[in-house]
Amino acid sequence: MTRLNDAALSSLPADVARPAYDRAQVKTGVVHLGIGAFHRAHQAVVFDDVLASGDLRWGVLGASLRSPGVRDQLNPQDGLYTLVVRDGPAEHLRVIGAGRGVLVGPEDPAALVAAMADAEVHIVTLTVTEKGYRLDPATGDLLLDDPEVAADLADIEAPRTAPGFIVAALRARNAKGLRPFTVISCDNLPHNGQRIRAGVLAMARRIDPALAGWIEAEGAFPQTMIDRIVPATIPDDIARLTARLGVEDQGMVKAEPFTQWVIEDWFAGERPDFAAFGVQLTDAVEPWEDAKLRLLNGAHSAVAYLGALSGYEHVHEAVAVPAFRAFIEALWDEAQTTLSPPPGLDVDAYRAELMARFSNSALMHRTRQIAMDGSQKLPQRLLAGAAERLAAGQGVEALALGVAAWMRWQEGVTEGGEAVVVDDPLAARTAELIAASENDEAEVRALLTLSAVFPQALATDRRFVEAVTGAFLSLREHGAVEAARRVTE
Repeated sequence: MTRLNDAALSSLPADVARPAYDRAQVKTGVVHLGIGAFHRAHQAVVFDDVLASGDLRWGVLGASLRSPGVRDQLNPQDGLYTLVVRDGPAEHLRVIGAGRGVLVGPEDPAALVAAMADAEVHIVTLTVTEKGYRLDPATGDLLLDDPEVAADLADIEAPRTAPGFIVAALRARNAKGLRPFTVISCDNLPHNGQRIRAGVLAMARRIDPALAGWIEAEGAFPQTMIDRIVPATIPDDIARLTARLGVEDQGMVKAEPFTQWVIEDWFAGERPDFAAFGVQLTDAVEPWEDAKLRLLNGAHSAVAYLGALSGYEHVHEAVAVPAFRAFIEALWDEAQTTLSPPPGLDVDAYRAELMARFSNSALMHRTRQIAMDGSQKLPQRLLAGAAERLAAGQGVEALALGVAAWMRWQEGVTEGGEAVVVDDPLAARTAELIAASENDEAEVRALLTLSAVFPQALATDRRFVEAVTGAFLSLREHGAVEAARRVTE
C-alpha cells in the first residue's frame, strides 16, 4: 500500500482537509523534543494553523529521545500525518503539514543539537513526561545519580536527556552570539516551566557557571496548561483510515474536538501570534492548571483505575455506569473547593463539558492507557487537593477512593482475576511492598511510605490514612462499582 506523502495529497478524498500553503517554503522555527501522539494532535496543529495563515516561519522539526518509531512513521510520509477528530458518529479528517521531519537523538545527538542551535529556531517545545525531566520528585533537584544525567555532565557534546539537549543547544547558540530559544514544556505537570528551567540551570551550572548565568538572565521557560484527550492509536484505526484515504498513514493520531493551550506570556525572542490561533496568553497559568489537573485529570485517573479494576476497557463505558458517574461528581465536589478559578472559567459549565468529553464513545479511550505512570500523576491530580481539604478540616472520601483504587491496581490483577501489567516507574517497588504486607491495612500503610508519591505530612495524617484504608477495604470487599456507590450515599 502506498504511504501518505506530498505526492499523494492531490489524490485524497475531497472532504479531507490538507495543507494549502507551499510546504517547500516552510522554515523550521520550532524543535519539539519527545514527538508523540499528543504533540501531533495538539501543539503541531496550532503551528499548522499559523503556517496556513501565511507565516511560514513556524515549521516543526520533531525529535525522539528514545526510539526511532515515530521517525519511521513520519519521515517516509514527508512529515505528513492525519488528525482524526471524532465526536460521537461524526469524524473530521485533516492532514497536518507542519512537520519538517523527525530526528532520533540517540542515533546522532550532534545533529539534533545543531538543529536546535540554528538561528531560525526560536522555540523548543517538549513532551517527555515527568520522568524525562530527571528531577527528584520529592526535592525537585537534578538527579545527579541518574546514569544519563551523569553522562551528559561528563560529555555535553553528546547529550542523552532533554535537559542535556537543551543545555548543549543553548551553549552552541551562546557561542554563535545568538539569543536563547524559548523553552515551552507541554507536559501535563504543575509548574512545568519551572521544572524544566530548574533541570536546565542545574545542569548548566555544573558545566559552565557563566552559561547558566546567561540562560538565567536571557532565557524564557513559560508555564503552560495543555488540554486535549488523545487516545492511543491502534492498528484498527490505521486500517480504517487507509480504507478511507486510499493510502496508508502510519503516523495518524485521533483526538476529541476540544483543545486548549494556555501559555504564560514570557518569551525570549520571536513567537507566532499565538492569541490569533486560539492560544490563551496569561500572566498566571496556575489557576487554569489547577482546575485541569484536579477536575479533568483527577477524575480521569480515578475512573480509569476503578473502571479497569471492574473490567471496563474504555472511559465512556465506565462513565455510563451510574455509580461511577455519581462518584465523579462527588470527586469534583471535593476538588472544586480547592480551586481559585481564573476569570473566564465557569466551573459548573466546565464540569458539564468534561462529563460530555468523558462520554465521547468515538474516542475509545482505554482505561489502562490512563492508568499508566500513576505514581507520577497521583500527587498533582489527587493528593494536592486532598491535603488542602484536610488542612481546611474537610473530608476526602471521594479523593481517598481514587487513591485506594491506584493502590489496588498496583496488585496487577482485576476483580475478575485477569493479570495485568502495571506500567509505572515504581512498579517493581510497589510489588515488593505489596508482597511483604501481611494484610490489607498493612498494604495501605506500606504504599503510603513511598515518599516519591506521598508527602510525609499527608502519609502520616490519621484522617487521610483512615480514609484511604477504609476505601481500600471497601474495594476489596465490595468491588469498585459498589465502593463508588457507597461514597455517594
